[in-house]
Amino acid sequence: MPVVISDETLQQAGMTEREAVVEIACRLFDIGRLNLWPAAKMAGMSRVEFEQELTGRKIPIHRPTPEDFADDVATLERLRNRSL
Repeated sequence: MPVVISDETLQQAGMTEREAVVEIACRLFDIGRLNLWPAAKMAGMSRVEFEQELTGRKIPIHRPTPEDFADDVATLERLRNRSL
């Protein structure tokens, strides 16, 4: 289903159609509604281009979960115990 944003609205926002699509894709990624690759495709960019766009907007690309943190702590403990 196409979404229509009027030229008047784009003009008021000071954006081109392309800028609006990239803005929406970045926002959907930032709030967790789209993963990286689908958001990049929506923006019409490669994964690398989209990552650069996110970086420029100071939107984190990698979002560690509490489980990731727990795994890292467990790995550090294992390594620490091996070196003792």
